[in-house]
This record gives sequence, structure tokens and C-alpha cells, in this order.
Amino acid sequence: MDQETLTTVVGRVAGTEDSTPLQFCVAVDPDAYLQLDDVVVTRRELLGLGQVTSYGVVTQVTARHEGASFGSDVFLISDGVLPAQVQEIAEIATTRVEPECYVPPKPGSRVERAVGEDRAQALYFDNMTRQVAVGLGRDGEPVYLNMDFLDGTRGAHVSISGVSGVATKTSFALFLLHSIFRGGALPNAHNAKALVFSVKGEDLLFLDTPNRALDENLKAEYAKLGLPAEPFASVGFYAPPTPSDTTGKPYVTGRTSGVGAFWWTIAEFCAKDLLPYVFADAEDERNQYTMVIHQVANRLRLDSTPAGKDGAANVDGVLCRTYAELVDVICERVTDEETRASWAGAVTGAGTVNAFIRRLRSSQRALSGLIRGDLADHPARQLSTENQQVTVVDIHNLVERAQRFVVGVTLAAETARKEAAGPGGLLFTMLDELNKYAPREGSSPIKEVLLDIAERGRSLGVILIGAQQTASEVERRIVSNSSVRIVGRLDAAEASRPEYGFLPASQRVRATLATPGTMFVSQPEIPVPIAVGFPFPAWATRLSEAGQVPTTTATSKKSDPFAGLPSRGSDPFGDDPPPF
Repeated sequence: MDQETLTTVVGRVAGTEDSTPLQFCVAVDPDAYLQLDDVVVTRRELLGLGQVTSYGVVTQVTARHEGASFGSDVFLISDGVLPAQVQEIAEIATTRVEPECYVPPKPGSRVERAVGEDRAQALYFDNMTRQVAVGLGRDGEPVYLNMDFLDGTRGAHVSISGVSGVATKTSFALFLLHSIFRGGALPNAHNAKALVFSVKGEDLLFLDTPNRALDENLKAEYAKLGLPAEPFASVGFYAPPTPSDTTGKPYVTGRTSGVGAFWWTIAEFCAKDLLPYVFADAEDERNQYTMVIHQVANRLRLDSTPAGKDGAANVDGVLCRTYAELVDVICERVTDEETRASWAGAVTGAGTVNAFIRRLRSSQRALSGLIRGDLADHPARQLSTENQQVTVVDIHNLVERAQRFVVGVTLAAETARKEAAGPGGLLFTMLDELNKYAPREGSSPIKEVLLDIAERGRSLGVILIGAQQTASEVERRIVSNSSVRIVGRLDAAEASRPEYGFLPASQRVRATLATPGTMFVSQPEIPVPIAVGFPFPAWATRLSEAGQVPTTTATSKKSDPFAGLPSRGSDPFGDDPPPF
């Protein structure tokens, strides 16, 4: 459909329905149509003020026979026996009024489909000095987010909800990162980082690899959004060590090169107070054994010293090379009558100590491969975002308890490092299954870290991109601090929860029918969420889609970690050193 056709009148403000400044209806011309999410504009002349323009988005469309009284009349009308006329009525939610004189559109006023400048004004794109493309609207034109609500200038954090495997939450989050890094809205994008946790298979281990399915049509979609159809340029991949392997080989199967193994040494575990993250399950705050955790962590920090170069440690005079040996020492100290007071607390009861021991013992199977002093230590094993723009931490092969430990320790470390470095750059943290790490009920070290990011991250330059199947089960303060909320395919029961009150009734129903690649995007400046479709990933999402896999990763580029990034051109920030 060409531009001239789109700008024709599509109807008139209906006189059979009440018009208000915030909502009105349009009687659609017989030769025209309006669909959900179309953007319209209507104008009204006011004495002494001039022209008032009302912009809006179609939220519902109905069609009926005018003149029919009974259900069976449709057959008579179709046969030409009974005179009647088909009429379509579109409900419009007002998005903007210029100037701000909130009067209702006048019945009978012409209504046009908004294109060009009218569309930009209707969706506040004209006010966005830094636009981040998030996809194409139902009219085939780009839809943008305001970068001010992503980088902490006026808001921060993104919440993405939807059914697992259908809502394409992870794919959209990665596309959003690609748009932020490559779309030009972030002037110092080369200093921005992304920390991505991969919890579902090895799909994210090919972000630096072109997708075999990339064709000219897909490239055209990216071009329309002002983005290159390319994989991520600077990526580092980490995976846990292979179980029972003494060489520290990463536990992956699909990608055979360019992945580094990560673990924590016994000495680090003791010196950096990592014990609380062993107990990362959400627990009732009334449980007394949490006091024992912090007491023991303090003793480990004070009574341990590194032993050798493989990460082992002497703990209260006992050499520990494995996590099991460390657990044995702790259990012995908290139960021995001579050391119990200093290790578990002077007034701690036997029942509380036993509760602590049971939970600590149960962690051995999950964490023995991650906390160890029997592997040759080297700096590359440490999880860090310093040497690449995107850091992927693959934890899908770990049991849930180990996943919690990795996420909690890594987030806490990166947040602390970013806070120490100052707000000179941004760290985007992408975490799926947020309802598992920050549930609505209970408390845990991970939840406290995520709450800290949600509440202080904007000032620190740490931005959370959280994805979850059910926003109703995520801590309220995290969801409420998210400036941008995005919804894909929803379960019908979940769609009825009050957490989705920002969606109009029609969009709640549509969310239960949404196809993969369709998302409803809500941002502070636009009163109505906009449905968008985002393009298929330009990077491989599985081994079968991967073209030539790079043999090295950004983690090995110690001399120039940003060498793989696009040219900085005339960027005034181009000579700034990486802030962290």
C-alpha cells in the first residue's frame, strides 16, 4: 500500500457513541478499514484557540448489520430481502492532544490514518532525541523506545513476560541489546557491556556467528530499522568445568572452541565471603540458621590462607583442596564443643546448627565442580565483563542450586566492580527466569542483589533486562522499577493478573494468541502499549544455524578487547578508555 493511499480519510468520528478527550469511536468508511494498533489522527477547530489535533491508537474494531433485529436477519440481508448496511466501528485510545486542550473529538470530524510526521507525533517519536528501534508496527513502520528510559537518564530496567518457548523473550532481549549497541542511540556504545546468563541449552553460544538463514528480506528488515544484519562483534563465552575432568575443560558440546571454563578456588570462596550464596534458595526470614551462615563466613575469611598455586587453602590449620573437604572442616568446627561458640555463635542451639549442616551437606553435589582447589589456576577462569562487550555465562548444564550460586556471585561481583568504577559506562544484565531468582515471597542473597540493582542500578549504570514466564510471581519492587514492560504470548490465567493492568482489555486477550515474534511494548511516554514484530536473529541461535564459527573469542584478546567492535567514526566519546 503506497503512502498516498494511507493518508486518505478512513472514517469519521462516530455520533452514536460518546466521545471523550481520552477515548472516542470512528465509523469506518465502507471502502476503508482499520485494524488493531493502527494510528489515527483527527482535528477540530476551536474558536480563539485554533486547531486541536487528537492522536490515538485503535484498541478494538467491531462490525455489525445496522437494521437487523434478529440473528436470523443476516440471511435475509444476504439475500437482499431485508435492507441493512454493514458498519464497522473502531475504538480509539487517545495517545496525544496538541495543543493540550482536552476536548472530545467532534462527531462527524474526518479521521485519517496517521503517517509520517503525524505518526511520529502520535507515538511521541518526535520527542525522542535518542531512539532505540524495537521492531516494526502493524503498519510496517519502525517503533522506537526512548533511550532515556533505558540508560538511567529518566528511568531504567526492562521487564519481559511470556510463556516459555513461545513468547521469544530471550530472542527479543538480545535484539534489544543489538539495537542499543548498534543503533546509534548510545553515543558511547563501545563502552557499554552486557552480561548474559544462558539457562536454556547452548543457543547463546553462537552470538558471534552469522545465521545461515540470513537472506536479503531479513537484511531489508534490519535496514528499515536502521540496524546492520550482523552478529555481535565482541563476545566472550564461559561455561562450568566438565564433571570429573581434571583439566578444566568447559562443559559444552555444540561449540568446540572459543569457550572458557570458570570456577572459584577454595581460597577465593573463603576470602570473598561466598558462603551465603550457597544458601541462595528463598527462605523464610525467621529461620535462625541464617545467623550461622554469616558467622561461619566471617570465620572462613579470618582463619583461611591460600596454599599453593592451585587455589587450595588452609582453613583453621586444615588443608582443603576440594569443596567436600571444606564442608567437612566447617561441619566439624560448628559441632565441636571447643570451636562451636566462635564458629556458630555462642547462643546458637543444636537444632539451628543441624539445620545449617543439613543444607550445607546437600550443596556438595551441586557445587563441588565449581568450588575447587585441584585445578591449575589461571586468570582466564574468572568471570568478568572487562575484555569483551557481551559476556555469555552458560549455566544450563548446572543443577538449579548451582545456577543460583553462579548468578548470585557473578551479579554481586560485577555490580560492586561497576559501582567502584563509577557511572562512566553501562552494564546491561540479562537474566531469564527472574521469578526463580527474585520470587515474590521469601528472601535470599540473590534477591537482595537484584533488588539493589532495581532500586540503585539506575544511578550506578547497571541496567536489568529481566525475563520471566509470570510477572505475578516476581518481587513487586523489581517489576515496578522497570520503566519498560514488554509482553509476549501469555497464559490466559496469567493475563488476568493485576500485574498486566497496563494492557488494554483487548491486548490482554490478544496476548493469549500472540505468535512468536510479536511483543506488546509499554513505555512511560506512550499511554497505550504498541504491538511490534521484531526480525529473526541475524546471529545463529543453534548449531544448525551457525555458519563459520570464530576460532577465538573476545576473552582471549587481552591486548585490545574492543578491536572487534565497529568503527567509532566521529564519535566524540571515541577516545574514552573503557570505564570498567
